[in-house]
Amino acid sequence: MSDESVREITMTVPDSRPGALGPRQSVALGSAEALRLLAGVSVGRIVFTRRALPTVRPVNHVMDGGAIVIRTHEGAALTLHARDAGATGVVVAYEADSIDPDTHLGWSVVVTGYASLVTDAEELARYRSMLHPWVQQTMDYAVRIRPGLVTGIRLTVPDGTV
Repeated sequence: MSDESVREITMTVPDSRPGALGPRQSVALGSAEALRLLAGVSVGRIVFTRRALPTVRPVNHVMDGGAIVIRTHEGAALTLHARDAGATGVVVAYEADSIDPDTHLGWSVVVTGYASLVTDAEELARYRSMLHPWVQQTMDYAVRIRPGLVTGIRLTVPDGTV
């Protein structure tokens, strides 16, 4: 899909609250716009397989040169999978969004790509200074996700206002 292609889908979002907006319009985002929006938030969800089943974890991230970077720890399943996969990396999905809980307007972005451990000491030190984990746990590793497929939608009201 090129950045210029836009697909509009109108869907009905049931909402019985007073002042509800009614149907929403889902507009496909180009990959450049989707990555720009992703760079504007710090929280997302990493999706990977664990024991052959999908696993989802909320994480914080930074964007660096078009890649998504997260911090992780020694015993984390993603660390182990990425280590086992070597330079090729392991297939993951990464999702982030900003959707207003009252109006149901906003956007959602999903990136699918390969995740690999950052092994360069200078890069790892730089990511440690840029990205501070939320949990009080030693996070000595960083995982870089190189986007392969980037998709996103913007939810608007049918007349195009956000």
